[in-house]
Amino acid sequence: MTTSLDLEHLRTLIAIAECGGFSKAAAVRHISQPALSQHVRLLERGLKRKLFEKEGRTMRFTHEGERVLAEARRIIGVHDASLHRLEVERDRTIVIGSTEHSAQQILPEMIRAMQAAFPDCATRFEIGRSTQLGEAVGKGVVDFAFVLDPSGHGAGHLVGRLPLIWYAARGWSPPEPGGTWPLIAFEEPCGLRERALSILTGEGHHVEVAAQSTTLEGVLAGVRAGLGVALLPSAGGRPSGLSVCGDLPDAGTTHLRMVARRGLAAEVEETALAAGVEFFAQRPHLQLVPAAAQGA
Repeated sequence: MTTSLDLEHLRTLIAIAECGGFSKAAAVRHISQPALSQHVRLLERGLKRKLFEKEGRTMRFTHEGERVLAEARRIIGVHDASLHRLEVERDRTIVIGSTEHSAQQILPEMIRAMQAAFPDCATRFEIGRSTQLGEAVGKGVVDFAFVLDPSGHGAGHLVGRLPLIWYAARGWSPPEPGGTWPLIAFEEPCGLRERALSILTGEGHHVEVAAQSTTLEGVLAGVRAGLGVALLPSAGGRPSGLSVCGDLPDAGTTHLRMVARRGLAAEVEETALAAGVEFFAQRPHLQLVPAAAQGA
């Protein structure tokens, strides 16, 4: 049996309990799921006891696992309290989130702004779907994130509006009158998917979701393969291999909002918001939100 316990492994155990599962805990700990599982295996091997057992498709703590979890919380609590009393400063990292749609354009500007304003802080970024980023901000895993809000009623600061464009593969031919329009979309829930279906059915078209994906690259691959059309926001530039589908009605815009975690330092939030507004100000083809509306 081991004579010492790794603090990082104990933090992993606590994260699993607080997040309700391995995958969410891995995201919170900023490590891969295999690495997180290795932390658990090393604890089990060192303590010579099983900490988890299967319950259907999920894993739950064993009785021994609950005992170890309780000790882990005590150990980490004492450790962190000691560091606080000794006034040991932790390395500060600003975690920035962005949807896939705007990451390539917005993240470089945002990272530059953070590094200029806070040179002693490291920066890290997370890319994902708006719903996932919103949850990460809510849990405090991400400091702030730029997310899409097709409904126009989401939380956070309204930074700007991105035009929604219909895309198809080069040389793709639309269906004959009365035919079915194939749509390539993100898996539900997705505001863009709902907007696309609403517009197409509102024009009297019969629509079928021909392919769906959890990622932007998956959606683009389906469109490039000629499987159908997709409605996507544009932050500048056109996806390679695609052309604008001019046979469909104007889809308007989607709001881009900045959401920040509770307790984020005011100077960080203000710097991020200013950088987001500046991004739009430098791109007249995108829609800048008036200053009075930014706190909406």
